[in-house]
Amino acid sequence: MITLKEALKLSSQEIVELKKDLKQKIQEKKDIGAYVEQLTDSELAELGSGVPIAVKDNIQVKGWDVTCSSKILQGYKAPYNATVIDKMLANGLSAFGRCNMDEFAMGSSTETSYYGKTLNPHDSSKVPGGSSGGSAAAVGAGIAIAALGSDTGGSIRQPAAFCGCVGMKPTYGKVSRYGLSAFSSSLDQIGPITQNVEDAAILYDILAGHDPKDSTSLNISHQKVSDKLNSDKKLTIAVIENYIEESGEEVKKLILSSIKALEEAGHKIIYKNMINSKYDVATYYILATAEASANLSRYDGVRYGNRADADGLKDMYLNTRGEGFGDEVKRRILLGTFVLSSGYYDAYYIKAQKARHLIQEQFDSIFKEADLIFTPVTPTPAFGFGSKKDPLEMYLSDIYTIAVNLVGLPAISLPVGKSSDGLPIGGQFIAKAFDEQTLFDGALSLEKIINYK
Repeated sequence: MITLKEALKLSSQEIVELKKDLKQKIQEKKDIGAYVEQLTDSELAELGSGVPIAVKDNIQVKGWDVTCSSKILQGYKAPYNATVIDKMLANGLSAFGRCNMDEFAMGSSTETSYYGKTLNPHDSSKVPGGSSGGSAAAVGAGIAIAALGSDTGGSIRQPAAFCGCVGMKPTYGKVSRYGLSAFSSSLDQIGPITQNVEDAAILYDILAGHDPKDSTSLNISHQKVSDKLNSDKKLTIAVIENYIEESGEEVKKLILSSIKALEEAGHKIIYKNMINSKYDVATYYILATAEASANLSRYDGVRYGNRADADGLKDMYLNTRGEGFGDEVKRRILLGTFVLSSGYYDAYYIKAQKARHLIQEQFDSIFKEADLIFTPVTPTPAFGFGSKKDPLEMYLSDIYTIAVNLVGLPAISLPVGKSSDGLPIGGQFIAKAFDEQTLFDGALSLEKIINYK
């Protein structure tokens, strides 16, 4: 597949031919189910004449069906473009195809989608990760040049690691959330999934910048990073020892070899520990579900999408939400409503906010000595469909990614090798807030050393 950097140099006629070839490939690899259109046997959604970029099904594109892969939003058409879509159109890119996802971005395997599951392009018996599993599978399968995903607790980085591509989560507030269907407003962030680190930097530069339509958008001027990439810069990199020790043997082996390669390339490696990651998981799922409970209250059958038959208003609410939401979404709404309820608010929600502050202090302490932090992305390679019956077990697949969202830092995952059965394994760099330049420089350095194929 042509890279984004190469595609941006094509003439308008060459882009027309590229889109034609891409449509054919998407049809040939229909069984992967990376696009909603592959799963519904429908015409590929398109907007714009530029280089085609796949778009996760929770980002508004005017005139498109945008459903968050949920039954409750069937029939909804987006009345406007998300800011990131307008930025793409203004910079020679176009929106091209709706990527499958976990319903309302709630999941780590893309198994909760109303449309059906997406397959991992490296092994069809394995999950592609989630919630941006469709976006990552499309890039990993060579049926997208690049894709947009959203990351609430690792939903870009984890599927990118499972599918052997690069996934980047920007600093909170650097990329506008206007037009992104909200799951957890203080955690959500749109970011790129690409074939390589340089493409991720190029797409990030296009997406980033202040947006007056988003109250959480930071009012600071964006400094381009893609034209200043420097893989030769020598950095101090903090390795989180307890995260590596907790990982499976194959992940541990490749992460340790990556650390050795970074050291041999002249980077200074220091070793640190963080609090047990189970506290990150507890904090995250209290805060994320609380915010989801509030955000998803708008889907009631009155304003958006499907409305169930009912005799009265209360029954309409109950029937619409009962029929329209899947099990995982219902589970998280219930949990979020519980932690916000009278008598439990102080015991859970307030305590989780205090824990969030402690997690922030941990990162601040490490960044006094280091330019970057390096960790695994996931404890294991991609797991099999249906192998995680317990929801808590599924939640633990995001154990190394969620802390980044809790404190709003930028992070990037990139492939560092393959397991014994050919499944990609990723490593994750984390940088200080707003220091995306160092993040990309470090990732590019490791990418060149490893030369993953």
